[in-house]
Amino acid sequence: MSAPIDADERSGGPSGLTRTLVIGAAVLAVLLLGAAVGLLVKLPGSSTTSAAPASGSVDVGFCQDMSMHHLQGIQMANTARDRSTDPEIRQLAFDISSTQLEQVGRMKGWLMMWNEHEQNISGVYMKWMDAAGVHGHGATTPEAGKPIMPGMATTEELTKLRTMPQGRDFDVYWLQLMLRHHMGGAPMAEYASTAAGQPFVRTLSDNMLKSQSAETDLMKDYLAKRGAAPLP
Repeated sequence: MSAPIDADERSGGPSGLTRTLVIGAAVLAVLLLGAAVGLLVKLPGSSTTSAAPASGSVDVGFCQDMSMHHLQGIQMANTARDRSTDPEIRQLAFDISSTQLEQVGRMKGWLMMWNEHEQNISGVYMKWMDAAGVHGHGATTPEAGKPIMPGMATTEELTKLRTMPQGRDFDVYWLQLMLRHHMGGAPMAEYASTAAGQPFVRTLSDNMLKSQSAETDLMKDYLAKRGAAPLP
């Protein structure tokens, strides 16, 4: 686990503006660190010498779609980190946000190195998983006529989470949304861990599976502890 969050964090420090600037700088630093690590795989002495993966490959598609999936997870985690009154929930949210920020930095660094768009501009997500036979299931869940990936929360769900009163119900709803989010993204990581062409992409996706599996078990335990169940 990462270092616990200061219980007085929400007091705001000297000013709300100062706190916002500090958080923004920290987020940028984590993303830049991740991107730098991503770019290091091609520096002299790197064990990876293969050509950049093609557009539409598993490597590129995974980095684009999982980055987008992660960014919503980070958004939800930050909401719980800032609004929950439960130390367990705040610590878990902090851990998820920190881990996924670093992973997004790596994936965006690789995409930049490969001269690829940071986001999937086709609007058809997970097409790189066609060989797994899950593309039709995963990429066509609609929100206002637009496809979203498995586990992604809708705009209405995110609004509800942000506006719920603090307390047990907020914590339960966050756990339900984040658990569904983790479980929805797992098939992408599982597929990329074996089908990606670049070994460092396979390693990252496998690490995602391991860390999120542990967090999934923890969230199920937290829900049961609070007398609640996962979303249907």
